[in-house]
Amino acid sequence: MTETLRKNLLLHKVRRAVILLDKSSIRDYIEAVSSLVTSSLQDIVPGSWEVPTNLRESMEYSLMAGGKRLRPLLVIAAAESLGGSREAALPVACAVEMVHTYSLIHDDLPAMDNDDFRRGKPTNHKVFGEAMAILAGDGLLTHAFYSIIQTSRQFGITAESALAIVEELSLFAGPAGMVGGQVADMEGEQGLTELDQLRYIHQHKTGDLIVFSLKAGGRVAGASEQQLAALEQFGRAIGLAFQIQDDILDLIGDEGKLGKKTQSDVKQQKVTYPYFIGLDNSRAELEALTRTAKGAITSGLIPNPEKLLDIADYLMERDH
Repeated sequence: MTETLRKNLLLHKVRRAVILLDKSSIRDYIEAVSSLVTSSLQDIVPGSWEVPTNLRESMEYSLMAGGKRLRPLLVIAAAESLGGSREAALPVACAVEMVHTYSLIHDDLPAMDNDDFRRGKPTNHKVFGEAMAILAGDGLLTHAFYSIIQTSRQFGITAESALAIVEELSLFAGPAGMVGGQVADMEGEQGLTELDQLRYIHQHKTGDLIVFSLKAGGRVAGASEQQLAALEQFGRAIGLAFQIQDDILDLIGDEGKLGKKTQSDVKQQKVTYPYFIGLDNSRAELEALTRTAKGAITSGLIPNPEKLLDIADYLMERDH
């Protein structure tokens, strides 16, 4: 073996080790944040409150059903990228997970997607009935705003910042945001004819809560307007990339890892990115959006963007 070949092999091994270490590091970070959020969600409704047992159990059933905890992860990672406190960001992280969970409970209802399973478990209405599932979703949505205020009461985040977070959650989760995207998705089942229509659905139904999460984390850390704009640009790109990857995984993913049936979009005759532009072009668009996202936070405005950059790569490469 020549010296040049030996050096090249050694360099390859070092690079591979670095890649594996990086992946392990971000997985450890995601796991640590997910565990913290899950632990906090277990006691999210104070035990001293007089809440009907069935309602409390229905809310907790879906909150504890697992999932990626992506949105709370982004709240905390964004706060920490600007030197903010993980503890102060936690009530907002829990709030966005409650809003996301409420949307899933309602999305699964017979009047919506009529799904029997979510994350490998029976959907909320299959266990608790439709009426209780609706009310559990209502409870999670309204309790999210209570949770946000605790950042100010418990951790000293300014009232102005807390108010801005509440305002943006109302915007991004409401009729001009996630709910509007859900309506467009429902109406689109009658047949989308343009990619822009699908992009609108993805940007609002999925992307808006991702943008909210990043900006909310930034606000917890006292972000400037320029920093908030950079986080929003990052969120817009990874939000769309995340949904494109979902479209891809629905076609070719592993049902065991996904916790749900694949090709459900095909069976329901829903149009997706692969439907419009093909699988290879969808993958290319996913990679381009990830590059755009990473470029938005590497201009120097975000002091410690490393975890956000790792999350962007992780989301692009995920298999569930």
